[in-house]
Amino acid sequence: MAQLPYPEYLAHMRADSVRFRELLADCDPNAPVPSCPAWTAADLLWHLGEVQHWWTAMVVDRPAGPDAYQEPDRPATYDGLLSFYDQGLDGLPRALAAADPTEEAWSWSSDPGHHRVGWIARRQAHEALIHRLDAELTTGDVTALDPTLAADGVAECLAVMYGGLPPWGTFDPLPRHVEFRMPDVGTSVWVQLGLFSGQPPEGERIDGQPDLHVVEEPGAVAAAVVTADAGTLDAWLWHRSAAEVDLSGDEAALDHLRAVLRQPID
Repeated sequence: MAQLPYPEYLAHMRADSVRFRELLADCDPNAPVPSCPAWTAADLLWHLGEVQHWWTAMVVDRPAGPDAYQEPDRPATYDGLLSFYDQGLDGLPRALAAADPTEEAWSWSSDPGHHRVGWIARRQAHEALIHRLDAELTTGDVTALDPTLAADGVAECLAVMYGGLPPWGTFDPLPRHVEFRMPDVGTSVWVQLGLFSGQPPEGERIDGQPDLHVVEEPGAVAAAVVTADAGTLDAWLWHRSAAEVDLSGDEAALDHLRAVLRQPID
């Protein structure tokens, strides 16, 4: 599916980052984050602030990587965390707006196509969206996700967070496809199931681990179909929603899919 225009990512990132701050500004710093059980509201605030501080540096210093990056110290007070967060809230959108999305920039992704400013903008729009939802769950003030952005988030989550292939790994495709169908926006994302193997730089070798890759519509009947509105499906893939999605099709394909989606993502 087509990605959103660059200015739309910036607008969504800004709006969701502002909403995130408004929600947490008067929140109990020790309030638990239901979707991230190890975190408090203060931890959540620090996390997104730190992430946006990092990516501001990657855009401003492009195409240099993180070697010269100075990690910030976590402020000792909640007011200090809010002030620190405001640096990224202002700095990241401004840095991205001043850059060409096609310019080279550092990325942790092993995909060469992701080493662009435009990839950072897309990734950070979805980072802000999901953590806005975390803040809403923390404060009990949950609102709907923008369906167009959420549909793009489904594609991004499946392709990058679940389907990314490190340079030390291989993907062996199986003749099974799963369709993620979003009727509210009239679109689908297709994945091909397969097996991942490889030897990580550290740790034990992995052989035959259930995996998936996003593919174009294959022109074949799906082995399984996952159906929900875009916002529900995006939140579900990120383990941020207990809402029901409709799972239908071959049980072996669904078991394979469940094994992939059990992986934790932040």
